[in-house]
Amino acid sequence: MQTMLRVLIINTSEQTGGAAQAAHRLMEALNANGVEARMLVAEKLSDDQRVVALPSHWRHRLHFLWERLCLFAHLRFSRQNLFQIDMANAGTDITKTAAFRQADVIHLHWVNQGMLSLRDIERILQSGKPVVWTMHDLWPATAICHYARGCEWYHESCHHCPLLPDGGRRNDLSARVWRRKQRMLSRGRIAFVACSQWLEGEARKSALLKEQTVSNIPNPIDTSIFRPIDRQEARRQLGLPEQGRIILFVSQRVTDERKGISYLIEAIDLLVKNDPSWQKDTTIAILGGQAEEVASRLAMPAHPLGYIRDAETIVRVYNAADVFVTPSLEDNLPNTIMEAMACGVPCVGFRVGGIPEMIDHQLTGYVARFADSVDLATGIDWVLNHTNRRSLSAASLQKVVDSYSQASVARRYTEVYEQMIKEKRQP
Repeated sequence: MQTMLRVLIINTSEQTGGAAQAAHRLMEALNANGVEARMLVAEKLSDDQRVVALPSHWRHRLHFLWERLCLFAHLRFSRQNLFQIDMANAGTDITKTAAFRQADVIHLHWVNQGMLSLRDIERILQSGKPVVWTMHDLWPATAICHYARGCEWYHESCHHCPLLPDGGRRNDLSARVWRRKQRMLSRGRIAFVACSQWLEGEARKSALLKEQTVSNIPNPIDTSIFRPIDRQEARRQLGLPEQGRIILFVSQRVTDERKGISYLIEAIDLLVKNDPSWQKDTTIAILGGQAEEVASRLAMPAHPLGYIRDAETIVRVYNAADVFVTPSLEDNLPNTIMEAMACGVPCVGFRVGGIPEMIDHQLTGYVARFADSVDLATGIDWVLNHTNRRSLSAASLQKVVDSYSQASVARRYTEVYEQMIKEKRQP
C-alpha cells in the first residue's frame, strides 16, 4: 500500500500575518486532500498538534534581535526601512528536528526575522530532501528587500540598494547578501511557487533564480469558514450601524504606507465633497492595528475595530460590509480580497501586483488606475450606487470556488511535490 506523502510547511509564525494565514490554510487543504502536512514555526499560538514549535523560543528571539541590531547598524541607526529588509544572518538549524527528519518534502514559506538563516537553508538543500518555496513576496528573488518598489537591480545583481542610506554602494549589504544567496542556491534546486501571476513574472526577471523553476499557485481558502452570513445580525454583534452602507478597510497595521490608507482618505474626501449625503448614510469600518489613528482623518463616520484574531469575528466584519476597499500600492495576492469575496463582498483596489487577477473589473468589483484617488472614489461609488450588488456578490462567490478552493490548490501543490520527488530519485 502506498504511504501518505508527508510535507513539512515552515513559516516564522503560525497565525500572524498574511503568509502565516496562507501557510496554515495550505496545511488544512493538504490534510483534507490526501497529504499529511505539518507546520514548523517559531511563534506557535494554538494547541494544534500538527503545528510544531522550534526547540527554543528564546533562541529564536535572540536571533531576531541580533539580525535587527545588525540591520540597524547598516541603516546608520535609523529605524527607517528597519522592517522592510532582511539579511537572514541568524536562524535555527531545523535539519536536526524530528519533524524535519520525518518529512518527505520541505515546504518553505515566509522564513524571515530569525527563523532561518541563509546557512540554515543551505543545510536543508544539502540534506537531499525535495524543497518547495512559496513566495509571499519578492525576498527569495532579491537580496534583502521584500518589495522592489521599482528597483530593477535584482534583474542582474543587487547593489546600490535604495533602501540603504544614501542609496547604498557597489559593495553594500545587498551586494554581499546577493552573493550569499547565490552560494546557497548552488547547493541544490528549489521549486519556487509564487502566489500570483504577477509575482511569478517578477521572480522570473531575477538573475538569482535563472537556474531555478518558478511557477504560480494561488493561496487556498476554507469556504466553510469564510462564507456569507446574515448582514444585519453581523452588524448587531459588532456594534456597527444596522442601517446605511458600510465601506471596509483591512490591514494588519492600518498605518502601513504600502497599504495605501492615504488614498482611501483622499477618495472619501472626494465622495463627500461631491455629495455630502455620503456622511449621513455611509460608514467606514477599519479592521487592524492602529485603526484609531486613522479614524479621525476620514470625512465619514468611522468605526475602528482594532486587531482581531478570531476567525468568526473576522467573518462577521466582512459580512457587515457593502464593499471592501484595498488601496494597496504593492501587493502579491492579498488574503483580504479572497476573504471578502468568499463572504460575497465586492472589492475595489488598484491595478497593481496580483490584485487585477483577483478582482474582475466590473464583474466582482472595480479595478482602479494605480495610485489614483479619483478613480478609487469612482470605483467605490460604482459598486455602491451604479450596479446590482447581488450580481457582484454571486460573481465573487463563484470566483472563489473556481480559483481558490482547497481541493484545487492542494492538487496543484501535490503535483509539484511529486515532480520534485521524482527528480530526486533520478540518477
